[in-house]
Formats: sequence, C-alpha cells, structure tokens
Amino acid sequence: MRLSCYMIDDVGHIANMAIASHHFTASMKYQARIFVTLRPSVLDPAGTAVQSALKQMDYHVDSVRIGKYVEIVLEATDEAEAAQKLDETCDKLLANPVIENYRFELTAIAQESKV
Repeated sequence: MRLSCYMIDDVGHIANMAIASHHFTASMKYQARIFVTLRPSVLDPAGTAVQSALKQMDYHVDSVRIGKYVEIVLEATDEAEAAQKLDETCDKLLANPVIENYRFELTAIAQESKV
C-alpha cells in the first residue's frame, strides 16, 4: 500500500509533498520452514554412520541421508518478496549450492492489530 500526499501550490498546480517520497508499505510476517539436503550425487558419511548404527540395533533401513531443518520468521510486503528473501538467505548462508539442495514452505502469520 502506498500513501501519497498532495498539496495545491500558490498557482493552483498539484505538487507532491515531501511525504510522498516515502513509500509506506504494509508488511506481513511469514514463517518459513527450510529443508537443506545433500545432493543425491554427494556422499553422506554421517548418513552412512547412522544407517550402520541402526543396522546394529536391528533396525534395517534402506538408506539414511542427513540434512538440516531451519525455521525463520521474517517480514515482507508480500509472499513473493518473502520467497525472494529466503532464496537469497539459503543461497548465501544456509545451504552450500555446490553440494546441497534446499526447499522451503512459507506460511503467512496472522498479526495482532495495533490499537
């Protein structure tokens, strides 16, 4: 949402006031659940160790892959902006794009109204 304010100057022209240069946007909060996993072609020694331990405990599983799970609450003007911010966050910090894949689930959080 943009808030613009106009005034009429002395000669009857409409002119933007200084406040119009500031864009007031309503932001929403979003909760993101981020899943980071190794690419299928990358060996997973931790997963192999867990699989071996499970086998020794008589839990026979076909395979184990270890990954990361991260929850983030962020503010954005809309879901597209939130997704763009998350993509940047994952690419630059949470995942190593050379050896890891990531995906996320994004949910809008109801905000309390301010009175």
